[in-house]
Amino acid sequence: MELGAIGSTYNGLTGKSRDDFGEGKPYIQYKQIFDDSKIDVTRFEYVRIDTKEKQNRVLFGDVFFTVSSETPNEIGTASVLLDNVDELYLNSFCFGYRSSHQILSPWFARYLFRSELFRNEIVKLAQGSTRYNMSKAALMKLIVGLPTLPEQQKIASFFTAIDQKISQLKRKETLLEQYKKGVMQKIFSQQIKFKSDSGREFPKWEKLHGNEIFETVSNKNHNSDLPILAITQEQGAVPRDMIDYYITVSEQSIESYKVVEKGDFIISLRSFQGGIEYSEYKGICSPAYIILRAIQNIDSRYFKYYFKTTNYISELNRKLEGIRDGKMISFKYFSDIVINVPSLPEQTKIANFLSAIDDKINHTQKQIDKAEVWKKGLMQQMFV
Repeated sequence: MELGAIGSTYNGLTGKSRDDFGEGKPYIQYKQIFDDSKIDVTRFEYVRIDTKEKQNRVLFGDVFFTVSSETPNEIGTASVLLDNVDELYLNSFCFGYRSSHQILSPWFARYLFRSELFRNEIVKLAQGSTRYNMSKAALMKLIVGLPTLPEQQKIASFFTAIDQKISQLKRKETLLEQYKKGVMQKIFSQQIKFKSDSGREFPKWEKLHGNEIFETVSNKNHNSDLPILAITQEQGAVPRDMIDYYITVSEQSIESYKVVEKGDFIISLRSFQGGIEYSEYKGICSPAYIILRAIQNIDSRYFKYYFKTTNYISELNRKLEGIRDGKMISFKYFSDIVINVPSLPEQTKIANFLSAIDDKINHTQKQIDKAEVWKKGLMQQMFV
């Protein structure tokens, strides 16, 4: 049946000035609709409402669609209000849809309107060239197949249980990340101290400058057959094809690229979150980067974690040179910073401890990915 036959639409707030925002009544933001199929009631912003606008108050079970976007694939993204909110309103870049709950369950609508089948139909309605729009009239003519209300409720309960499991895993991942951050701060400030396997205390940490531990290398002896590495702040130095990062590079320019060995560090051009990136891969990178290689016997994993501590990043940012957005960290400035260096056995102890936390985080992320893929596959089979 057509959506227009079982429900009606209403507009979001229009004609609001900048001064209207910041206090008043809660309203649903454009971005909230993209983030999840269920509106998060803890993230509302506020806006002043006129008496005449109260007729467009949002109610429990209403569905919200985005009507304007820079890409057609984002048009008509839907989210549902599944909580009771006393007085709530909708952003002007969206419109609301209110159906009969005796025909369409709000919990079922949450998944129906986010299904691949429905999304494919929505994208066909996008109109425009530089910015895409969708009319309410066109959406209301879309035909959807609906099972009986009891079956809708069973389907919704099934997918809600999956979502709850995914949320639990994401919460676990967040807690592990927070624990790691806190324990790193205590380890590198030596509030937490490690002992040897025999129970003895390790020697006092040395304070060394960067050039006492590392040197710069610029080996361009390669046949251009090594993978080109992308230098990222999230994953370190990784092959570009692992992160879908493609830039056309001529064979002539590749000849000037530098060889990176596994265990090397690369001084990144940007240092907003830290500019010393670790490579677990052998490859080549742009000659614009400075490659660091240890001149001492070290556990490079210790320094991988150390270079991401808040204190070290703060020191690094003080040493920035250049005036543009992407500021250069020179080897000289890197060498000026004093680094706390434990004995090699303690470096390994620390690295093993933090690596074990990372393993748990990675395992949890894989569980999340697996659950989300499973859910997507089930939805494709369910909504056909």
